Amino acid sequence: MAYNPRDIILHPVYTEKTVAINEDGNRVTFAVAKGANKTQVKQAIEEIFSVKVEKVNILNVRPKPKRYGQYIGKKAGMRKAIIKLAEGDKIELL
Repeated sequence: MAYNPRDIILHPVYTEKTVAINEDGNRVTFAVAKGANKTQVKQAIEEIFSVKVEKVNILNVRPKPKRYGQYIGKKAGMRKAIIKLAEGDKIELL
């Protein structure tokens, strides 16, 4: 089944940790679709940004409990991918 690359790559993730990882310029972090695997993510990044991907690491971020007054809920969990680009390639997100 063919997927649209824009359905796999949802949005970039900006946190202190991801900004620190991106200091060298060849690692970028994206939120990806729940069912996406490493191969699909790699192909989607290469197609959208026209870069060469060296490595993909995927992690599932668990939903965290959040309290709003007397109500207890959960923040949404997500699946994120840390993309290592080939030497010389760069993705400018900001």
